[in-house]
Amino acid sequence: MNPKSILAVGSIALDTLETPLGKRRDILGGSATFFAVAASLFAPVNLIGVVGTDFPEEGWQLLSDRGVDLSDVQRVDGKTFRWGARYSSDLNHRETLFTDLGVFENFQPKVSEKNRKADLVYLGNIQPSLQLAVCSELPPGSTIIADTMNLWIDVNREELRGVVQKSDIFLLNDEEAVQFTGQTDLEDAADSLLRAGPSTVIIKQGQNGALLATENSRRHIPVYPGAKVVDPTGAGDSFAGGLLGQLAQQTENTLEEAVIMAAATASYTVEGLGLEGLLKATQEGIQRRAGAILQRMDERAIQQGLRL
Repeated sequence: MNPKSILAVGSIALDTLETPLGKRRDILGGSATFFAVAASLFAPVNLIGVVGTDFPEEGWQLLSDRGVDLSDVQRVDGKTFRWGARYSSDLNHRETLFTDLGVFENFQPKVSEKNRKADLVYLGNIQPSLQLAVCSELPPGSTIIADTMNLWIDVNREELRGVVQKSDIFLLNDEEAVQFTGQTDLEDAADSLLRAGPSTVIIKQGQNGALLATENSRRHIPVYPGAKVVDPTGAGDSFAGGLLGQLAQQTENTLEEAVIMAAATASYTVEGLGLEGLLKATQEGIQRRAGAILQRMDERAIQQGLRL
């Protein structure tokens, strides 16, 4: 059975990265890019975004070669969104060196008729007004999965509440969950978000895994234990790509299984600079890493049982 189709909107960028383990300049990045590369391992992806006339041909080719539909990616006069960052020696802190929005500053997403029929819709962590604009073009009953970032919580909180209300699954990291809800306990933060509209909330906790919360359950999903972190850029978007890619499979997969696959997918991203690690991922490799994560969960459950 063919997988469901995925529609994704987000940033397509050229990144400059400095980490203790290497430097790269003007490499392909952006939330939509990491998401699309990850999700395309499992299902067809249709991308909405914008690039400038300086966007490299290799970028188009890389995404096209992975079967990503780029017909709703706008190419306009001007410069592609550029972002630069420097990571601390332990990779736990990041300093933004520059943000040049370029053509992304005036981006207005447009959804073609064929892409309105997508089964799953991912709203990457762009301005909430743009996320809502995409929602307004979708038919009733669309399954919406949305992400956000701390900037929008600071400056667009009310619009972001509208995004949360329209989402079936809402993603954010632990710091953002505390910032948005005012709850320092992550389970309390998840409860607050669930009351706002989504049926599922996933709080990403970096090296500490992720909290999967629904009305009736709470599950902690650990990270893949064998990953060597080189660059955490794009890990959250790759996590989302793995999640939707798994949800797109026409199988009886549970949400927990999808989050495990998401964590396994993201583990490849952190192992290289920019996209280098993720481009080495395969379905088979991700499945093996998912098995290691599941084994880790089983071991924890046994240890907790022994303590009880």
